[in-house]
Amino acid sequence: MASSSPFSTCTLNRGSFAIKARNFNKGFNCNVSNLLNRLPVHVKLSADFTYSRLLTGEESLKSEQNQRLWRNGVKCSALELRDIPAFTLGNKFQLDDVIEAQQFERDTLSAIFEVAREMENIEKEGSQILKGYLMATLFYEPSTRTRLSFESAMKRLGGEVLTTENAREFSSAAKGETLEDTIRTVEGYSDIIVMRHFESGAARRAEATAGIPIINAGDGPGQHPTQALLDVYTIEREIGKLDGIRVGLVGDLANGRTVRSLAYLLAKYRDVKIYFVSPEVVKMKDDIKDYLRSSGVEWEESADLMEVASKCDVVYQTRIQRERFGERVELYEEARGKYIVDKDVLKVMQKHAVVMHPLPRLDEITVDVDADPRAAYFRQAKNGLYIRMALLKLLLVGW
Repeated sequence: MASSSPFSTCTLNRGSFAIKARNFNKGFNCNVSNLLNRLPVHVKLSADFTYSRLLTGEESLKSEQNQRLWRNGVKCSALELRDIPAFTLGNKFQLDDVIEAQQFERDTLSAIFEVAREMENIEKEGSQILKGYLMATLFYEPSTRTRLSFESAMKRLGGEVLTTENAREFSSAAKGETLEDTIRTVEGYSDIIVMRHFESGAARRAEATAGIPIINAGDGPGQHPTQALLDVYTIEREIGKLDGIRVGLVGDLANGRTVRSLAYLLAKYRDVKIYFVSPEVVKMKDDIKDYLRSSGVEWEESADLMEVASKCDVVYQTRIQRERFGERVELYEEARGKYIVDKDVLKVMQKHAVVMHPLPRLDEITVDVDADPRAAYFRQAKNGLYIRMALLKLLLVGW
């Protein structure tokens, strides 16, 4: 937003509105309510804006909206304008690909969750909204829930699936074909590619190569953005809110791409605190801690699972990932089994709190926890279907 020097006209991104000046030295007057109703933007302003000047420039918009300034003896207040996200029916989705959790703004997350709730009904009734579209699932690492939920999501929306499981061994990658050449080939057969790869950053390489949407279904120890989306969706459904929550991330935090992506998304919400509980050899990496710190998110490392569980709304358990240790078997054995969610942990948890897990589990959650209503991990897995239905619909046909 920019204003003319005599404050007679303010130009917006998508048009302009005129303001009659009462006295250039003392400010202007205008019908604020009529003005706001006509703007194609969200507006925040202070209570006594009636005789105010618009403050322009980066510095003024950083000021708190209720802060009053004095210019030439005239009381002024800041007006903030920002674009309304285009989440209306028929508009194009804001993203071309889903590669990392940092892509998502809070408004976009809320809108995606609304579509996911619609998908809960569509799952029962069926839909042909993606009829004629083909999805290729290109998985270089083993998967059960992610691959099957994407394939189920596509079919429930009327689309078709081309699939390869364990592409690392049973595709031309075994012959030495580059990822880029594989992507160029597969995009000729499909409308969207869902890819899991063993290398961090592989999804970004695929996105840079492809001319069709790429969805990152996990890239080594990097990220798993669709898992993070379904995790946040599950927390909202289970706890009823996302602001002001306390979340304990437990287990393999160094290699767990799910906890990394989840931490990025939780940073979008207000007054969130994250506890990291892990063996020393698989502690959360500094890049996530630095990101949370720069985003104003409070975090704390702890070795006491019982204490953390008693404080948290969500205990998010993960398995120690044997496949990330290579030949370092002794380090794996040192980490495995150190933090287990069992009935003793349930006893100290709050009544409304939930236990989540991206699955598969080994022995880090005992089977007798399953019967407790706070065990949310199978509901969490089911929510993956709705989130992935929503993403496929949005990426291929829009809102």
